[in-house]
Amino acid sequence: MDYMDLLQFLFRWGHVVFGIAWIGLLYYFNFVQGGYMAAASNDAKVDAFTKLVPSALWWFRWAAMMTFLTGVVLLMYIMSALSVGIVLGGVMATLMFLNVWLIIWPNQKIVIASNESVRDGGEADPNQAAAAAKALLASRTNTLFSLPMALFMVSHSAYTLGAGNLTTLGMWIGLALIVLIEANAIWGKIGPIASVKGVISWSVALTVVMGAVAGWL
Repeated sequence: MDYMDLLQFLFRWGHVVFGIAWIGLLYYFNFVQGGYMAAASNDAKVDAFTKLVPSALWWFRWAAMMTFLTGVVLLMYIMSALSVGIVLGGVMATLMFLNVWLIIWPNQKIVIASNESVRDGGEADPNQAAAAAKALLASRTNTLFSLPMALFMVSHSAYTLGAGNLTTLGMWIGLALIVLIEANAIWGKIGPIASVKGVISWSVALTVVMGAVAGWL
């Protein structure tokens, strides 16, 4: 193994490790913490949002950052072997990263600051509910994207899924679906992905559709 092969291996390993941390925390927020917060008392929520959540979000957003950066480096190695699957997976991963830093984190900061104010004897921020709703929609959208993104991620090494021409109809259908879903994350409503069961079911369905358009069209 020469120097460049070793470097590529280390970036690939790092990409997987950081990705595990990022998606693991994404699932924790959506499948565990969300249910707890819905049932917790107001005092418990304040305690969680001033102690637990800020720490978890720090690891979450920086794991997303490192996953994205190592992914960019790896993409540079395979530019000559891009496939439909890699393009679709890369677009979803990039939007997930942007959702973390441009939607989830800014809105969660509002929620955290509001709870800190209540903890210190002040008033809750009237914008807290709207901010929490925006963060939840973006987080649910990332969960929706996570399964098809992972499908394409694990197919990178063999380039077996979506290995056709990058001008295929399938790629453009896939990109159109991704754009519509992301547009809803920014301007739409949570709809059928409001529940844990709903977002898992729709993510599985999206995985099937994305695999079909990448591999067959």
